[in-house]
Amino acid sequence: MARTALRVLKEHAETFAGHSPSRFAILAFTTIIALTTLVLATPWASATGRWTDLPSALFTATSTVCVTGLTVVDMSTHWSPFGNAVILIGAQIGGIGVLTMASMMGMVVTRRLSLRQRLIAASDTNPLRTHAGPVSEGQAIRLGEVGGLLATVLYSSLTVEALLFVSILPHLLWRGTDLPVALYDALYLSVSAFNNVGYTPFDDGLASYAGDGYLMAVLVIGVFAGSLGYPVVYAAIGNLRAVITGATRHPHWSLHVRLTVVTTLVLAAFGTLMFTLTEWSNPGTIGMGAEWTRPWQALFYATMTRSGGFSLFDPSQLSDSGLLVSQLMMFIGGGSASTAGGIKVTTIAVLFLAALAEARGQTEIQAFDRRIPHDVLRVAVSIVLWGVSIVLTATLVILPFTDQPVDDVLFDVISAFATCGLSTGVTAELPTVGMLVLSATMWAGRVGTVTLAAAIASSPNRQLFKHPEERPIVG
Repeated sequence: MARTALRVLKEHAETFAGHSPSRFAILAFTTIIALTTLVLATPWASATGRWTDLPSALFTATSTVCVTGLTVVDMSTHWSPFGNAVILIGAQIGGIGVLTMASMMGMVVTRRLSLRQRLIAASDTNPLRTHAGPVSEGQAIRLGEVGGLLATVLYSSLTVEALLFVSILPHLLWRGTDLPVALYDALYLSVSAFNNVGYTPFDDGLASYAGDGYLMAVLVIGVFAGSLGYPVVYAAIGNLRAVITGATRHPHWSLHVRLTVVTTLVLAAFGTLMFTLTEWSNPGTIGMGAEWTRPWQALFYATMTRSGGFSLFDPSQLSDSGLLVSQLMMFIGGGSASTAGGIKVTTIAVLFLAALAEARGQTEIQAFDRRIPHDVLRVAVSIVLWGVSIVLTATLVILPFTDQPVDDVLFDVISAFATCGLSTGVTAELPTVGMLVLSATMWAGRVGTVTLAAAIASSPNRQLFKHPEERPIVG
């Protein structure tokens, strides 16, 4: 009887996932957050052995599973070892992707990947797959490659985190940290860095490590690796294997991979230059260190604003120009299907290429000798408009509940939407209503604007006729 009920429940879940991948994605993601909230609220999860109030538990669970890093409690002292273990597991699930994790579990149980499981997993690599029916544009990952992608996700996550762990542990021991504490801190930082969470196990964050160039370099590498996206890692591994085996001397890099890597490097250079110029003489930020360390600290902060969430200084001390650049970098975020948030680097790249094509009088959007379909541009525009709408709405709702400047509130809201985790101090002082609004903002930012829009739409609207064309005046 029990097996029959489980089989029926499984069939219903698979049918629901096949008919509405976007709604299934939101349901699965929300369920994970709800379960994590209930566990964190229990006395076993807190260091004091007392119940954690539900809003704080919900905020922490959402921030963890959404790999954001914003906090309303002291992460280094509030949680027990059990609570910290739950947080690390939640961050790992959130970083890998709920749908990818579900497909992995299904593959472990059934020892195969059904078509529906492939479609579910593929929804994590391309949000356009969350629409019911076929997707017309070329995919970064084909359905036949999903099995290999899942293996890449698992192995690359564990491998990078293991490399980060063995890189950080000896350094912490060299600094005089006791072995048990060093083991815990190294594991915590490794998971937090690769999954772009930004949590630290230290009482003062990374303030005491501001002059530690080695640890900063390791964290930058970990965050950068997590922010590229699993399709990019999958392509890199495939090309490397082909070169080693002699299958090809000329690796093939898809347009998605090229746009992601090039745009990421451009943003890193742009952010480093802007923060170096705007914060050079600011004693509250990079100006506190020696002159030769300031460009390096600017690179560190530029990397962390794109979703890493680690910080060597209080972001509230940024100059107005630095604050504006930070908001821009956070809003853009990292690569698609990565542990980073934001509207994604390929989105901003497509918009820039569209504007460039228009300025040149070209009818097609082109990059690297490839033509980008106009439906991709429509999705990019939709993502930006949805993102701006969510950020502005959340900011307007929170403002009446705080006396903080609008710039600081906007900074924290963008950080929540982009799952970055940096804060000017507004988040820690918010009342319950503000915490709930920011939780919803983190949830919307991690679910993704395309997935959210597809879930809201009841069904695809296939219009069998066309209205007469007429051009309004724009610009």
